[in-house]
Amino acid sequence: MPFANFKVPEKTLTPKQKEEIVARTTELFVEIYGERARANTMVLVEEVADGGWGVSGNVLTLAVLGGAAPADA
Repeated sequence: MPFANFKVPEKTLTPKQKEEIVARTTELFVEIYGERARANTMVLVEEVADGGWGVSGNVLTLAVLGGAAPADA
């Protein structure tokens, strides 16, 4: 079963953007493995709490990243 796990800072993606990640990732697996992969592909989009991750030794927050995703999208 193809599996993809995306960890993103919480509140940085809209529900529509998460939906797009799931759809496009599934299509990528289908492109690679063939149509048989569609029914068994699992895509998980996990939101990590603000300040719960970092890059290059620096903790990242919504303030550093420029804020949350628009609420109306």
